[in-house]
Amino acid sequence: MVKTVEIAWKECLQIIKDNVSKASYRTWFEPIVPLKLEDNVLTIQVPSTFFYEFLEEQYIDLLRKTLTKVIGSGVKLEYHVVMGDNGYNKQAYTVKMPTSGKPNLSNRPLHLPVDKDTASIKNPFIIPGLKKMHVDPQLKPENSFDNFVEGECNRLARSAGFAVASKPGGTAFNPLFVYGGNGLGKTHLAQAIGIEVKKQFPEKIVLYVDSSRFQTQYAEAIRKNNRNDFVHFYQMIDVLIVDDVQYFATKIGTQDVFFHIFNHLHQLGKQVILTSDKSPVELQGLDERLLSRFKWGLSADVQEPDFKTRIEILKMKSYQDGINIDDEILEYIASHITSNIRELEGALISILAQSTLNRKEITLELAKQMIDKLVKNSRREISIDYIQKVVCNYFNMSVEKLNSKTRKREVVQARQIAMYFAKSMTKSSLASIGANIGGKDHATVLHACKTVNNLMDTDKRFKYYIEEIDKKLKM
Repeated sequence: MVKTVEIAWKECLQIIKDNVSKASYRTWFEPIVPLKLEDNVLTIQVPSTFFYEFLEEQYIDLLRKTLTKVIGSGVKLEYHVVMGDNGYNKQAYTVKMPTSGKPNLSNRPLHLPVDKDTASIKNPFIIPGLKKMHVDPQLKPENSFDNFVEGECNRLARSAGFAVASKPGGTAFNPLFVYGGNGLGKTHLAQAIGIEVKKQFPEKIVLYVDSSRFQTQYAEAIRKNNRNDFVHFYQMIDVLIVDDVQYFATKIGTQDVFFHIFNHLHQLGKQVILTSDKSPVELQGLDERLLSRFKWGLSADVQEPDFKTRIEILKMKSYQDGINIDDEILEYIASHITSNIRELEGALISILAQSTLNRKEITLELAKQMIDKLVKNSRREISIDYIQKVVCNYFNMSVEKLNSKTRKREVVQARQIAMYFAKSMTKSSLASIGANIGGKDHATVLHACKTVNNLMDTDKRFKYYIEEIDKKLKM
């Protein structure tokens, strides 16, 4: 009995379904349409070039064995690749693919770029021991909504985040831009959205990545001439979470590639979630076309927690650690550590550690001793040596070079910035600052401070440098 194409493909799917995960089956095999089976050649329709390339990269062995078992030895496979945007103005071309060897791309449209290796979509988040198709969402289970304390400081952001998680890509909050100072819970909230999406929609591909890792991956892709693979990988994500996008500033290449990834995801109705230390209107050093897209959805801020919220955070943290602490002690901690959640939790951890190591009961007196040390340490004076180290690390130069006699513009500017911060953050005299930074006199230090102030007023990029270094010095 000669099998029809529908029957043959149905039998193939039954075998494939037993050999891949449910999510992978729905993503990569349900969209396939069987077209014809003639002369031992099976033709299937796939929705895009990337879809076809991904099948060839991940599933060629499974397809080869399945087709041979269902149809017979010597069977060949042809892909009918559909091209177009969201179903409009579609074109198509066919790729003849024997079940061994490489594809014949001779009839691929000329306007499509043909890579040297057409089936090598790299996944930078491969889980060891699993197939490349599995994308590790890079989420920490403890950063869930259940562990996120809601207060007046974050209510809008939290509510919007949960709405996005319940309907990713289907709300007006796309992108969702969460901003606020360090240690206020932006990363926790962003990851909570991802965790909730995976809980409600396990088939969706969710990915959390911080901006520095994104930049490192992009640089590596450029070095290895794999830019297209990098872009294709990120374009397959359903919910993309990018943390600390302010660090894209001045990175022109990174901004450009992220612009195209953002456009692709947004046009397909995929969800984008971004975090930053500033609102989109305050960000500097970013391309205006990128900033305009950051404003398309909702910008929600997270602020410093009020006293009531700080108490709730401490209660949750102590409950998670299985420790019962008197309210009087929690109130003392909350009234003295007010800047951010990270420091608040750090103070509690220090008290718990001191109690455990010294086998002491957690008392108000113990809490006072530890808090006094923490507050005292946080107000320590920054040294000139430390300022030079931070400035040099920021501009990727050695301290020796900063203190050398060279008059190169970038070195002189870094030296002036170090003098500026030394004057504003230390009690050292101008003469002492000059002696420690390049062996200069007090007049040079005064000139440096004046130059830095003038540049901050006239040069946005320079002002951004100063703000970033200031943050690092205060960390």
